[in-house]
Amino acid sequence: MKFNKVLEDIKIYEAGKPIELVVREFGIAPENVVKLASNENPLGTNPAVAKVIADNAHKAHLYPDDSMFELKAALASKYAVQENNLIIGAGSDQVLEFISRAVLNENSSVLMSAVTFAMYEIYAKQMGAKVIRTASYAHQYDEFMEAYRMHKPRIVYLCTPNNPTGDGTSKEEVLAIIHAVDKETLVVVDGAYMEYAAAKDANYAISPNELLGFENVIYLGTFSKAYGLGGMRVGYGIAQPELIHELYKMRPPFNISTLSLAAAIEACKDDSFVKESIALHQEEIKRYEAFAKEQGFGYIESYTNFITYLFDETMDSTKIADALLKRGVIIRNLASYEMNAIRITIGTTRQNDIFFKHFLEVTA
Repeated sequence: MKFNKVLEDIKIYEAGKPIELVVREFGIAPENVVKLASNENPLGTNPAVAKVIADNAHKAHLYPDDSMFELKAALASKYAVQENNLIIGAGSDQVLEFISRAVLNENSSVLMSAVTFAMYEIYAKQMGAKVIRTASYAHQYDEFMEAYRMHKPRIVYLCTPNNPTGDGTSKEEVLAIIHAVDKETLVVVDGAYMEYAAAKDANYAISPNELLGFENVIYLGTFSKAYGLGGMRVGYGIAQPELIHELYKMRPPFNISTLSLAAAIEACKDDSFVKESIALHQEEIKRYEAFAKEQGFGYIESYTNFITYLFDETMDSTKIADALLKRGVIIRNLASYEMNAIRITIGTTRQNDIFFKHFLEVTA
């Protein structure tokens, strides 16, 4: 069977290893597995949200409200935007897919940093578009502008804070790039981890309503990280109504589930769980920074709920990740990004204690 030629150059997305895999392969009891690989909320899900999911389980046979009226109203109130500024996706990944299908073709290109979210490239290549990367993983204005002038991409991706490295880009720098590109270039500001950046430094906080003055900018957000709803798969895009209208042409009906919709609506009602999650993170990440300094290796200053450890030639990220996995500690090896580095989600105090203990043992 023949497939589309563009598929020949696409790598399959590598998701974080699930707990079930470690249980099967290494015979470790599930309760003894520590998953710090996929940037999930270590506190789990807001109990009020979990109750709503359970209370709505009897509606699993019903399609959700495809207008998503309540969720849009909640997000519109939260961000001081209008409901026609919003599109909901099965994770912000799906909104990225809508964007690629609406804008790209085999004659276009996209621009992104050297190391960033893998789905930008995958969706672009599905449309036959060319992928342009800057030299640095950080979003350097000069590098982006040099590449922009040379290639005139249809899409510029600004992932801030950046996944999988964790670095942030200030609002001032993001706006500088937006002002520098023409209106035929779509700028995607991916704020999946924005709640953590905003709590760390107000200069890195970007609210989507600040970007609505630009017809060629879309902001992406998600319930998967700070809100603890990764398994529910709910994300959103916020942009001017004309752009949202065109993206709706890409959207399938009922693209999030009845339970996902109920969970996201409830999650919008109370920010206390998010604040608790961020407070835990801010305290525990200090331990990871101190640990790296004590052990003599580098790290990238993080504006997210994870941290990236950088190793020199005396340490091997693949060997470390594999050794930890066999002990039931799941972290993310960044070797596939051509980095001798690992990414660790900041967990609970207990989870972090376990990581530090096993890391010292496998690197002794």
